[in-house]
Amino acid sequence: MNAEQLFRKTMPFCMAKCALGGVMVLIMGLLLAIFAGIGWLFGDTGLFIGFLIWCGSIKYVHLLIMNYVGYLFKAGHIAVLAEVAATGQVPSNQVEYGKELVKERFVTANVYLALDKLIAGAVKQIQRKIEKASNYLDFIPGMDKAASLVKWFVELSLGYIDECCLGYTFYQSQQGAFQSACDGVVIYAQNVKHLLKNAAMTMLKLILATLAAVLVIFIPVGVLFKLLRWSGLFAFVLACLIAWVVKFAFLDSYVLCQTMAGYMAVAPTTQITFDLYGSLCRISSSFKEMWEKAKAEGGYSTQPDYTAPAHDTSAYEAPAYQTSAYETPAYQASVHDEVSEEMPAVYEAPQISQTPTRRSRGKFCGNCGAKNESTAGFCGSCGAKL
Repeated sequence: MNAEQLFRKTMPFCMAKCALGGVMVLIMGLLLAIFAGIGWLFGDTGLFIGFLIWCGSIKYVHLLIMNYVGYLFKAGHIAVLAEVAATGQVPSNQVEYGKELVKERFVTANVYLALDKLIAGAVKQIQRKIEKASNYLDFIPGMDKAASLVKWFVELSLGYIDECCLGYTFYQSQQGAFQSACDGVVIYAQNVKHLLKNAAMTMLKLILATLAAVLVIFIPVGVLFKLLRWSGLFAFVLACLIAWVVKFAFLDSYVLCQTMAGYMAVAPTTQITFDLYGSLCRISSSFKEMWEKAKAEGGYSTQPDYTAPAHDTSAYEAPAYQTSAYETPAYQASVHDEVSEEMPAVYEAPQISQTPTRRSRGKFCGNCGAKNESTAGFCGSCGAKL
């Protein structure tokens, strides 16, 4: 399926996000009325102070709702998109299906949020490492400002790239979550130019669509507030809140489908060069932490040599992923100084399951994220009760 088809077929997630966004706007509107009402008792100065307090409070409301409720909708949408990429079929009652996949994979919000943060950090650190071209053009007047604008634009695009890497953890659900996340980031590193080009073009559409949404919403809201002789500032704030709901529910979902479609188009056929893992561990502290957690899951059996010099790669062999009873592969790898853009021909693509059936179930530890047998009572990695 292309991005437009994915967007249309996963519209129930857009509607669920719209409902969640509407709840947030109602809460924020109620808080605004409370703080503005209290401030009004003390005159214009009190009204302004009440508005400032409201601006500070909405940040915590957003974090609370999105971290512990919104993540289910966001991750559930990603999980269903990955499921469609693996099976070619959209599950029925997809919102509940996606939420169950997320709960099965991550058990608690804390495990999901920890992995999401590590992936985002790894992607940004890798991108900063390979952004070198602008450093050689500083002698051109105004180039530093242009480079800063480009980097800001790329930073926005990376927000959707890390969601694709997170989606790979659902695509490769027979592996531990941290191991699949490491693989997903490596796939990003090997296809960085292609993925960033697609993400940047999609991000440009998102920025223009968001500005258009604010203007379209502000005109009728502004006219209404003007007729009622209400504050134009509050009209603008309300218009921005409604535009945020539209962006969160529909525009962000469309961009996610666009980016995921591009990522999953290259992920199954990407030949993972396992010498990249050591290089990325040296480039990114977040990736190194994910690697360590992946080893704790039992996913990788060797400690990468972070300081070893580059050697000949002719002896490297990419292990085959096990799609039934997982066996820990033994890797032969060494470290290169930079992220490679070309892969030696001797690497073989990992064997990825394409069966349209549900993935095997297991218990994931809510403390460390390690995968355990479905009958286990305690985590085999950290000993926490499951």
